[in-house]
Amino acid sequence: MTLAKIIYASMTGNTEEISEILEEQLIQLDIEVERLEAEDAEEDFFDNADICVLATYTYDEGELPFDLEDFYDDLPDRDLSGKIYGVVGSGDSDLYPDFFCVAADEFDRLFSEAGAKRGHEVVKIENDAEDEDKLRLEEFVAALVNS
Repeated sequence: MTLAKIIYASMTGNTEEISEILEEQLIQLDIEVERLEAEDAEEDFFDNADICVLATYTYDEGELPFDLEDFYDDLPDRDLSGKIYGVVGSGDSDLYPDFFCVAADEFDRLFSEAGAKRGHEVVKIENDAEDEDKLRLEEFVAALVNS
């Protein structure tokens, strides 16, 4: 069975909710899922995954979530060849228009550098997931599974 692993960092609960939506959608496609909060994830979390998903917010003016800093530092040293990945970002473009979801873009770059294959472009969500975002996440999940 295909194994998808999701790491998420959430301050307000928006990204946690997004990760739950992703988990539910993957399960509906008969994918085994392991979802873990960033503070509990070890650097080798994705080693036995077929699909790697990271959901993050961007803090303040382009800062990574504190809980993901170590994971961010270790990711370029991982060998994720043969794995499919996708990144979802949550942010606030009204408060931080110049820094909207830049943490997600940074993780997208690092997954690629670690040898993983992008299954879908980064999905950027304004704060919490609305109905149209859930449809975008459904497309995101389908693309990851079909990659």
